[in-house]
Amino acid sequence: MKALKLKKRYLTEYLDSLRKYGEVFGPVRKGDKYIYDRLDDLSSLDLKMLRTIVPVKKFLYPPRFNTFSFDEKSYNAELENIKPRVIFGVHPCEIHGIMILDKLFTERLPDPYYTERRSKTAILGLSCVPDDKCFAKSTNTHFVEAGFDLAFNDLGESGEDYLVWIGSSLGDDLVRLRLDLFDENIRQQDLDNYIKWRRWRDSQYKLAIDLTGMPDIMELSHESPVWQELGEKCLSCGACSMVCPTCPCYNIVDRMNPAVFQGFRERYWDSCMFKEFALVAGGHNFREKRAARVRLWYTHKLKAFITEFGRPACVGCGRCIDTCVVDINVKTVASALRGTESTQTKKSKV
Repeated sequence: MKALKLKKRYLTEYLDSLRKYGEVFGPVRKGDKYIYDRLDDLSSLDLKMLRTIVPVKKFLYPPRFNTFSFDEKSYNAELENIKPRVIFGVHPCEIHGIMILDKLFTERLPDPYYTERRSKTAILGLSCVPDDKCFAKSTNTHFVEAGFDLAFNDLGESGEDYLVWIGSSLGDDLVRLRLDLFDENIRQQDLDNYIKWRRWRDSQYKLAIDLTGMPDIMELSHESPVWQELGEKCLSCGACSMVCPTCPCYNIVDRMNPAVFQGFRERYWDSCMFKEFALVAGGHNFREKRAARVRLWYTHKLKAFITEFGRPACVGCGRCIDTCVVDINVKTVASALRGTESTQTKKSKV
């Protein structure tokens, strides 16, 4: 990878130039939370964002969209309306989330709707400092070396520059839109500042979750009473799935007008936490009980994906901790399975 420097004071000017490629999105404040929104006004960009309500997956895999329309003679795939976009401010853990979705949607059975959006979406990473809900260091997702087009790394509080890594040919093209703003002279002092900042940032993690041997623990805990305790607390709201950067489940429904035989096929996010998710013809439900649904969700995050791909399907972003109102999250589940924390030690917040 090639590295350049960019003065922080040039950031908005550079982002404005990226409109030549496509629409520019980034983190903005919404109440006391953050969202990824279109940056029509770059003054709304908030670089202090730690996590958005909904992850960046919404751009690659929208919550709801039409896949194609049809009539009695033909069907038309709705891929031509996907526009090029730039997403700025994507943190390392979220980039790891994108790489997990890439495995799911582009490798064995490529999803044309995902791959088309992915090819037209430029990912611009941004370094961050963790809070008490971040545990990316525990999942080894607190730094990133792939999955982005450009990555902007802080060089310390006193630094005036970003160290900008070019991670793709598209990233190189985006730099060339305003090459005059970048400095190719990377000094030893810049590297020293970068390493110093990385070490300082790593020391700021307040939350650590021990995932050692978790696939084995999950396998041996299939009948654990922990799942029943969690099932009694769970609201089956599906919020954990909606905010998770790696949850890929969706449903498909055909909307038709029988009178003229026209319609469209709609695809939307689904959740294995919903009671109807495993409902099949005949009224049989493979996971009618909430305990079984909670176990499935965490089996996918902490066992199945590790077994298949050698890494958890959790990137340590802390959204499950920030979102679940009854305190069911990777931290409390992992602790309960290890016997270091009871699922009843904290009272429900509802």
